[in-house]
Amino acid sequence: MSLLIIVPTYNEKDNIAELTKRIFDAAPSDTNLLIVDDNSPDGTGKLADDMASKDKRISVLHREKKEGIGKAYIEGFRYALKNYDAEYFMGMDADLSHDPAFIPKFLEKISSCDIVLGSRFYEGRVSIVNWPMIRLMLSYCASMYVRLCTGIPISDFTGGYRCFRRNVIEKIVETKAISSSYAFLIEINYVCYKLGFKIGEVPIIFYDRDKGASKMHTRKAVLEAMTIVWKLKFKNFKKD
Repeated sequence: MSLLIIVPTYNEKDNIAELTKRIFDAAPSDTNLLIVDDNSPDGTGKLADDMASKDKRISVLHREKKEGIGKAYIEGFRYALKNYDAEYFMGMDADLSHDPAFIPKFLEKISSCDIVLGSRFYEGRVSIVNWPMIRLMLSYCASMYVRLCTGIPISDFTGGYRCFRRNVIEKIVETKAISSSYAFLIEINYVCYKLGFKIGEVPIIFYDRDKGASKMHTRKAVLEAMTIVWKLKFKNFKKD
């Protein structure tokens, strides 16, 4: 089971080394890591290059500027398809909010699915550590709103911890994305569902970051979640 983990970064110098260690401790032995850095001014990209020079399992894709997590992922996906023959691709945040210890659960679930989402709200249970109540409620309500509007049976639409089969990534990069921000995560779920891919979920525990500043503005993200649903309804999707 060959796995590539893609981690977008922007000013994550304090977290990336620890995350890398935890990934390789938890993941299968043939796992590779692709760090997609958006020209971080804190030196994250240079640190990633230093790590890559010492470990052949690590590669770094440098982007010229910060354009949003959506564009970072799309460029990372395209690079990965050209340069890796991995069967599975995983995306996760660089701030240690996504615990690599859950990687085996994703790989177990993907055997019966095309895409697996890490859910913070699995079966109605909230599994988030150290978030303010207002941020938690906004995130939960955003997911419930998208589920109500789309009818897609997913409990957590906005989480970034997820695993894909290779053929899913091939389809995602063919579909022109509407959003470059965190709404891109909702868009991926919608696109995969419309294309007929089987979506599964596994429960995770989400930990708020200890180091560095969050790049997500929760209220803005919720507004984007509310608007992108209606934009996607006017988009055509072609199945094979």
